[in-house]
This record gives sequence, structure tokens and C-alpha cells, in this order.
Amino acid sequence: MNRASASPDRSGPVTPRGQRTRAKLLKAAESVFGEKGYERASIADITRKGGVALGTFYVYFPDKQSIFVEVVDELGTRLRRLIAEAVAGFDNRVDVERQGLRTFFQFVRQHPNLYRVVRQAEFVDEACYRRYYDRFARGYVSGLTRAMEAGEVRRMDPEALAYCLMGISDFLGMRWVLWEEDPGLDRVLDTAMTLISHGLDPRAPSTGRNTVKSSPASKAKPKSKTPKKNTLRSARRPARGARS
Repeated sequence: MNRASASPDRSGPVTPRGQRTRAKLLKAAESVFGEKGYERASIADITRKGGVALGTFYVYFPDKQSIFVEVVDELGTRLRRLIAEAVAGFDNRVDVERQGLRTFFQFVRQHPNLYRVVRQAEFVDEACYRRYYDRFARGYVSGLTRAMEAGEVRRMDPEALAYCLMGISDFLGMRWVLWEEDPGLDRVLDTAMTLISHGLDPRAPSTGRNTVKSSPASKAKPKSKTPKKNTLRSARRPARGARS
């Protein structure tokens, strides 16, 4: 069983040459883990792909799992940074969502092994796997909370909403970038944004669980032509408010 990791120390090499060598190893590892899978990949495969001597690997990483964890963490860091830079000039939350989604698609195009590497992390290092999504969600929650306070987004549970939106991005990227690349993706973005815009509309009613109950007898009886008094009872709504 693989050991669970903490977030690795990113102090890294201080010389430009050392930084370049480490970057080569990470890039090569991303490719090798994506193509071969964690179990089949070897350190020799990574150093060969990166054009680095086998012994040099151990200057930067103690073992295969440590570089795998670093690859996953680094992919997450780069993706979050790129999205943050891409949406920095947008004020409206719906525009932020659209630009963020487009940036995610572009990142998946540039890193076709992203999905395979991240999903392997669930079995290689569960802490790393959860960290990838937790860190992404944390920034998302902050942005959504600010939008709710500004009245751009109706008040909901911001963490639940963040994971809903992350799920949309994840599956659309898998279907239309990874499985079958769409060079434009405009129709996919339009469809996603129509759904998201409606769901984020601050004029929409507050979220709540509404259930309708009816007696078993009323289900068993056929419809009567004589109008009857409505006996449907709505369940009591929970108190309104967003979780901080």
C-alpha cells in the first residue's frame, strides 16, 4: 500500500540550472505517468524521457511516488494560476465562469494527460487526490461568496455550488477536449453558460427541499371528472441562508 503524502516542499533547487533540470523531470513524469500509468512507469522511463541522468533524479526526488505527487500538485497549481489570470479583468460572475471554463479547456488541450494523472492519484496517494480538488474548491468558494455578497449570485451553499460547477467543467472537458476535440467549443460553452446563468440568477427563488405528499388511496383511484379540493401538502422549507 502506498504511503500518503503531505504537500511536498517546493523550496526546490536555487540555481537556474537546477530549476531547469527539475522542470524537465516533472514534464517528463507527467507524460510517462499519463501514457504508461503509475504502476508501469519507472524512474528510468522518466529520466530517459527528460534527457536526465538516472542518478540525477535522486538529487530532486527520493522516489517515484514523490515525483508523482509533485506532478499532481504542480498541475493543480498551474491550472488555478492560469484561470485566476484569465478572469482577472472580468467583474461579472457569469463572465468569470465563461472565461474560466474556456481557460480550463485550453489547459486540457495543452495537458492531455491531466485526467489520467489526476485520477490515478486516488489510488496512488488519496491525500494528494483530495488536495487537488480541495484547493481548487477553496478559491472557487471565495469567489462565489463575494459574488453572493455583491448580489450577482443568489445565496446558496457556496461549497456545494463550487463542486457543481467544477463537475460541469470536468465532464465537458473530458467529452469535448479529451475524447473528441472540438476546435471551437463555442456551442458547448453557450450551452453550459445558459445552464449556469439560469442557475446563478439572483432573481430566482432561494434553494430549499420541496416535497409533495399524497395519500396512497388517491394514487390508486382513477381520475374523477368532478373537481376535488387540492389535498397536496408542501413540506416545510428550511431556513434561508448561505453557509459561510
